[in-house]
Amino acid sequence: MKFIFPQNYKFKNKLFGLFDYSTAIFNLFWFIFVFCLSNLFFNNLNIKIFFIIILYFPLFIFSLIGFNHENILYVLFYFIKYLLRPKLYLFNK
Repeated sequence: MKFIFPQNYKFKNKLFGLFDYSTAIFNLFWFIFVFCLSNLFFNNLNIKIFFIIILYFPLFIFSLIGFNHENILYVLFYFIKYLLRPKLYLFNK
C-alpha cells in the first residue's frame, strides 16, 4: 500500500509522539539544572520537590501542550526578543 503525502506536509520526528527532540533535550537540561540547583541550596526533601515543581513543571506543561504545536525553543526566543525590543506592528488593509 502506498501513501501519498502532499509536498507542503512537514514530517517532524518526535520523541514518544509528543515532543520534538530539541524540546526534549531542552527539557532534560532544564530539569538537570533545576535539580542541581535544588540540591545545592536545600537539604529538606519536601522543599527540593516543591522547588523542582515550581520551576520545572510550568515549562514542561508549555512544551507538552505548546503554542499551536510550536517548538518551545522558538517560543522562548521570540518572547525574549520581544522583551528586549518591544514593537507594536499595525497593518492597515
